[in-house]
Amino acid sequence: MAEFDVDLAAARIAEQADRVEADVSARLERSGPVVGKASSSDSTIEVQVAPGGLLTGVTIHRSALRHGSAVLADQILELAQRATRRAGDKMYHALAPVVDASQLDVLGYEPIPDDDPDADTYSYGR
Repeated sequence: MAEFDVDLAAARIAEQADRVEADVSARLERSGPVVGKASSSDSTIEVQVAPGGLLTGVTIHRSALRHGSAVLADQILELAQRATRRAGDKMYHALAPVVDASQLDVLGYEPIPDDDPDADTYSYGR
């Protein structure tokens, strides 16, 4: 039975992780901040989220307030969900060349089909 060199295996894994980290950092540096954006059909509400759904910006125009707080809250939540999908799509396309698709799936980053209403009208370097 052949011996297994744990130290050598650990060193190889660490080296591979360092390479992937450098590749990911370089790709994200080139792409700039990855955010998802969505706005209401009348552009009275706009939201911006980071990958994973952290809300980073909300703009509410005065005319959106006439519908009441419950309607406004529902619209913001819907837009935040759409923006979260878009941020995940952007992260997927930014990282897919250097990170295994199964790992991206575990992280929750999925591509949005081009014919999906949540797909942005521009590509991410595809």
